[in-house]
Amino acid sequence: MSSIYDFELTSIEGHALPLSTYKGHVLLFTNVASQCGLTPQYAGLQTLQNQYAARGFSVIGLPCNQFAGQEPGTASEISNFCKNNYQVTFPLTEKIDVNGENRHPLYTVLAGEEAAFPGDISWNFEKFLVGKDGTVRQRFSPKTAPESETLVHAIETALSE
Repeated sequence: MSSIYDFELTSIEGHALPLSTYKGHVLLFTNVASQCGLTPQYAGLQTLQNQYAARGFSVIGLPCNQFAGQEPGTASEISNFCKNNYQVTFPLTEKIDVNGENRHPLYTVLAGEEAAFPGDISWNFEKFLVGKDGTVRQRFSPKTAPESETLVHAIETALSE
C-alpha cells in the first residue's frame, strides 16, 4: 500500500500539489461539493484551517461530482465559489472520483479494501483525519460537522502527538 505522502495531487489552479510537503502535518481530507445541502460545512472547515494551521494542520478539499452531480462547475467556478462565499484558503484540488473504477489512488489508500477504514464514500464531505506519521487515524461521516466536539478533539489529539 502506498503512503499518503507518495501522492501528488493537482491543485484547483492546475499546479502540482505533492503531499510529501505535508510530512509531519495533520491533514483532514474531505470530498467537497458546491451545490450540496452540506456545502455550508466549508465555513467550519475554514474555521479549522484558521485555528490550527499554525500548529501544522491543513484541510485538503477534493471536489467531486459523483454524488447527484452536486459539483458540476469548472475549476475556476469552484475556486471562485469557495473564495467568494466561504473565504477558503486551504488547498483545493482538481475534481476527482472517490468511488468506482476511476477512483483516485489516494482514495484507495483512504477507503479501499486494505485501508484502515474501508468502504465506499457515502456522500459529499466525508472526512479522513491523517496523523503526523501519515496514517489514517479516523473517518468521519458527511454529517459530522467540522466544528463537532468529536472532530475537534481528534484534531487536537493528533496535533499533540
